[in-house]
Order: sequence, then structure tokens, then C-alpha cells
Amino acid sequence: MPFTAPKRSKAFMSTPFFRVENISKSFPGVKALAGVSFDVAAGEVHALVGENGAGKSTLMKIMSGVYQPDEGQLLWEGQPIMLRTPHEAQARGIRIIYQEFNLLPDLTVAENILLNREPRNRWGLIDWRAMNQQAAAILALLKTNISPTLPASELTVAQQQLVEIAKSLAEDARLIIMDEPTAALNALEVEHLFGVIERLKTAGAGIIFISHRLEEVLHISDRVTVLKDGCLVGTHPTSALTKPQIVTLMVGRDLKDIFPAKHYPTHKTPLLEVRQLQSGVLHDISFQILPGEIVGFAGLEGQGQRELARSLFGLEPVRSGTIAVNGTAVRIQSPRQAIRAGIALVSDDRKRDGLALKLSVRENIALPNLPMLTRGGFVGARAERSAAQRMIDALNIRTPSAEQSVRLLSGGNQQKAVLGKWMVQPPSLMVIQEPTRGVDIGAKMEIYHLVYQMARDGMGILIVSSELLELIGLCHRILVMHRGTIAAEFPGDEATEESIMQVATGTDVPLASGETKTI
Repeated sequence: MPFTAPKRSKAFMSTPFFRVENISKSFPGVKALAGVSFDVAAGEVHALVGENGAGKSTLMKIMSGVYQPDEGQLLWEGQPIMLRTPHEAQARGIRIIYQEFNLLPDLTVAENILLNREPRNRWGLIDWRAMNQQAAAILALLKTNISPTLPASELTVAQQQLVEIAKSLAEDARLIIMDEPTAALNALEVEHLFGVIERLKTAGAGIIFISHRLEEVLHISDRVTVLKDGCLVGTHPTSALTKPQIVTLMVGRDLKDIFPAKHYPTHKTPLLEVRQLQSGVLHDISFQILPGEIVGFAGLEGQGQRELARSLFGLEPVRSGTIAVNGTAVRIQSPRQAIRAGIALVSDDRKRDGLALKLSVRENIALPNLPMLTRGGFVGARAERSAAQRMIDALNIRTPSAEQSVRLLSGGNQQKAVLGKWMVQPPSLMVIQEPTRGVDIGAKMEIYHLVYQMARDGMGILIVSSELLELIGLCHRILVMHRGTIAAEFPGDEATEESIMQVATGTDVPLASGETKTI
């Protein structure tokens, strides 16, 4: 994803103000951290990278008072301290922005941002006008037009992330821990966030930046620390590293192995045909997908990619236009009708839309397949277990058993569970939104290979992603959306981040003749 690298502030202080030394932490059957040391200085962005399970979350929870270490010590401005609770960490100015959002859906954006810090009038009552003004000023730092009075329940995933960041900015923080802060943001929103980070650095705040997006790590950080299997691999100046080197440190594999070699489809009869689709913000959407073809949709947030994916699955009403699957026109007004037509959807918010978090892996995989698994009105327990285990084995879902609660799996394994529930009865078309959001580099590789295998088996794949490198590496064709319509099409092997963003931002659009037009 292209963005303008921020101008670096003056060199950060050489003496860290917060340091953990030789930290170890164990849980039943798991050594989460083994002798890890880490520090952060004022005015520094220190990136922390590693695969899921490397120990990043445990380390951050120790630094924010959620966990206490079994061994080792914490030093604040050179003095040993104990952080027994998150409240004690917050009292020292330590703030953490978790990857899992923690908004109260029934409250407004302003109420969430200033929760427990609401401005009061002289009678001790909440000053609603002042609160909305303060929240608007904080949101303006992120250059977003989110209304402070909007209920949190109406926010998109990207907007939820921005509000979580705004909550941290509302507090007087000396150390801000950002866990995947850009996972739900588009390129322009990332650029705005990086501008905020740069201002925080200049003001003397320390930033711990956790991300699987290594190109962002290279742009924004001053140092990079790599963890693997709970151990410290090393800490390096960012200027001394390249993306392939970071990947090798993290997983011991080369960057060129991330994307499988592309195999182009041989069938020329379209699997999916969409003609002049009109739906909500969408207008005049026409395209085809061949069997075995992977087609990507790119664009800035709010340009219609998400609505298109939801329309194909019956979650957004279609006003006009036609949809045909394998040459047969289909009417899709509900997910049930989409599934019957052979269309499956992997949502961009797997925890809200893709999984029943209170249920087991087995139950989640079985849910959309109950008609096939039911006999005489009862779900066949043996058939259900068999189907779940088959997907666990085929997709390499790392879980102690099929009975494990799906909420306890890592992000990558949760995503594979979502894919698995649709693969019991493989659809003709798989629509995937943000296939690797919040997923580490190792799990990304596995998911990419799974997607390619689906395509090799003749399935059509439609991918909506904000990660342009992902689309370029995966897709046979990339369609770019702008203002609710398809503005340009690129062959996957010819697309570049720059050419896609040029169209996505509404400047020059290439025509079939090679000329350009301006939107």
C-alpha cells in the first residue's frame, strides 16, 4: 500500500525511559516469553514484529499491567517498578490500543472517546456540547469526518479503529502501544495516522508499533525488535533492515515464497457475470469472473467495494441489474439465496460476521452445512465431527481439538475456520473481504496458498483488500473502484501500487486504448 513516508523528527533520546529486562512468563503448558528484554525511548517509534504466538501480546500486557512477569524486572526512568494493574500503568501514562476493539456500541463516538473524562458544567452535569467539541477536535487530528454524535454501533471497521486511536489521543500518554493500528485503514487513513504518530514523537512520546505490515514498519519505525517462539531474535535500527531480512528473522523463510506462482485459468466461459448492477452506492457495475480466476477489487474506503461484496451475498439490496452464475440468472435477496446459488462470503469482520465466538471450532464449521449434516431433523454428531476434522486437517487449523472455543484461536486460525465452514460444500464463487486482516506473515502464506488451491480446483475468487501488494501478488486481474463504479482494470502482472492509487484517488484513469481520462 503506497503512502508518503513522514519526515523523521530529530533523533530520539538514546536513554530509554521504559525498559523490561529478562522477562519470562509461562501459562499452563506454554512458555510465552523466555528472557526477553525490550525498551523504548522518548520520541521513538519502536516496532515489535513476529508471527502470532511469538509473544508480542504477552509482552505488551506485561508492559501495560495486565500480566505480571514470572521472572525479570520493569524499569521506569531507571528505577524498578511493579505494574500490578492496568490502572497503575495508566497512572504512569502508558496507553494501549488493542487490535480487538473495545467500544461501547450504545454510546456515541464522543462518549466513547471521553469515557470517564467527560467535561462537566458548574452543576456537575455532563457538558454535552463541550464533549462533542473536544471529541471533534481529537478526530480532526486523524483527518476523519466521523461525527462525534454517531452511535458506535453504526461505525465501519475502519471507523472503529480510528475511534480507538482517538481514545488514546484524548489521554495524556507518555507511552502509546499500538497493536495493529492500521489493519482496518486504507492508504490515506494510514498516512494521516502516521502524521499523528510523527507529532506524538516530536512531543516526546514513545510509541510501540506492532504490525504485520512490514512496509509500514520500515517507513514509520526507528528500531525493530523481532520475537519468535517467545524468545528475542534481535533488535536492530530500522535503517539497517529490509523487508526480506525482517521476514527471514521472523519465520526463517524468504519473502519470494509468500505468494504462489500464478496459474491462469483455461476455461473461457464465465462463472460469474454481473451486468449493470445498481445497489446503494453502486452504479453500473459490470464484470466477469472465470472458473479458477482470482479477481481483486481495490479502492479507497467507501468507494463501493464492501457494498459489492455484500450485494453478491444478499446483504445489500440490489435495485437493478443482473447476476448470473454458471450461465444461469440468479435472484439474490438474502444470504440463503446466495448460498443456494453457490456464492459464499468471508466478511472483513470475522469476529462479528464470520464466527459464533461462543461456539467451538466444530460447531462453527458445521453451521452453514447443517442441512447436509441433518438426518430426520437431528444433526448427525458423527457426520458433524467428521466434516469439522476434515477441514481442520485440510486447512491446517491449529487447535487442540475440534471442541476448542473458536474465540481462543489466533487470528490466522480463526480466518482459516471461516474459510473451512464454506469448504465443506465448496461454493462456485468465494467472495473474500480482507483475507489476511490481523494475520501474521506465516498465516498469510498459508491463506494465500489455500486461495490458490481453491482457484486451481476451479472455484472463482473475488477478493476485496486494502493491501495493494496482496492484490498484486494474488490476483489475475484487479478492478479499481471510485465513486461507486469500476474506474479501471489492470492485469495482475502489470499493476503497480502507484497505478492503482492514481485511479483510486480519482486522477488519471487508463482506457483500453492506453489513453487516460480524469474522473
